[in-house]
Amino acid sequence: MLPRPLLPLALIVLAAIAPDVCAAGPAAAVALPSLAPMIKVASPGVVNIATRGTLTERVRRNPLLEDPYFRRFFNVPDGELVRKRQFQSAGSGVIVDAQNGYIVTNRHVIENASEITVTLLDTRHFPAKVVGSDEATDIAVLKVSEPHLTAMALGDSSRLEVGDWVVAIGNPFALGHTVTVGIVSALGRTGIHPRGYEEFIQTDASINPGNSGGALVDLKGELIGINSAILSKDGGNIGIGFAIPVNMVKAVMQQLIQYGAVKRGIVGIKLQDLAPEAAEALQLVNSRGVLITAVEPGSAADHAGVRVGDIAVAMNGVSLDGATQLRNALALVRVGQTVDLRLLHEGQARTVSLKVNTPGTADGW
Repeated sequence: MLPRPLLPLALIVLAAIAPDVCAAGPAAAVALPSLAPMIKVASPGVVNIATRGTLTERVRRNPLLEDPYFRRFFNVPDGELVRKRQFQSAGSGVIVDAQNGYIVTNRHVIENASEITVTLLDTRHFPAKVVGSDEATDIAVLKVSEPHLTAMALGDSSRLEVGDWVVAIGNPFALGHTVTVGIVSALGRTGIHPRGYEEFIQTDASINPGNSGGALVDLKGELIGINSAILSKDGGNIGIGFAIPVNMVKAVMQQLIQYGAVKRGIVGIKLQDLAPEAAEALQLVNSRGVLITAVEPGSAADHAGVRVGDIAVAMNGVSLDGATQLRNALALVRVGQTVDLRLLHEGQARTVSLKVNTPGTADGW
């Protein structure tokens, strides 16, 4: 009997081959389905990234040395003790523009690196430089000057559903190109890096150290996420990995290529998830939407007529489920662009246009 985890996959295989078996008879040879053709197309777009650099660390010293009288008596100099340490690390990346040599990876993969080397599937290797990086989304763009690159096709992460099959391709533990398979376990995960902008794809495809910056692809071989983090007690895979949705990656990547950084703006509102109790009090059919809890005087939101107590139910025609979704969407809007918010207030619906034109910070909505 097959182990329980393999039963669903076995049923899929049997369903796929059953008609052929019935038609050709039990003795006929059966060609089992395989991911190999798709992986052969997608894998050249994934690269291994090796980095070298120097870290400056504060050295913990004896508590006695913190006593100013002790330092004076033994002539210990003031100031923190620091040391420099050389490091090497490995990660992954995805070629998104073969003509211009652009590669997307995680910011933490190349952080503090003074030397970055990219290795292709065909073992060619060459140096890369950082075009730009964004700490809030943990995305970075590299550039290489090499011909004959193969870019990976970019998919649409908004079309993902829980249960979709996905494949992770990367460089775990510096082993080189490695492929693992799983499903989308959940969507819109938050709380992994609370200070950043999050809307992670959760997957049980095996992701380990070194997979960071690598590709999460669908069965068409299109990039639908950049593998970024794992939930683990010992650093190894336990079947809970997280990837940044490719739609977020696209928006950040465009700004990094154009400006070298993400130019965020503020619209002057504070957000909160709409609790079921509040939705019931407001006689709403469901609790989908975002409650506006504060409007900054003189801000774009104030000028547009946004009011405390408004419920944002859509942005640019896309329905809103919660505050994180709206916060992430606003964070990816370029300064100078206009967004349309669909609002409800005391049963009345209206649409307002906000021009994002004031540079801000991650906490300034």
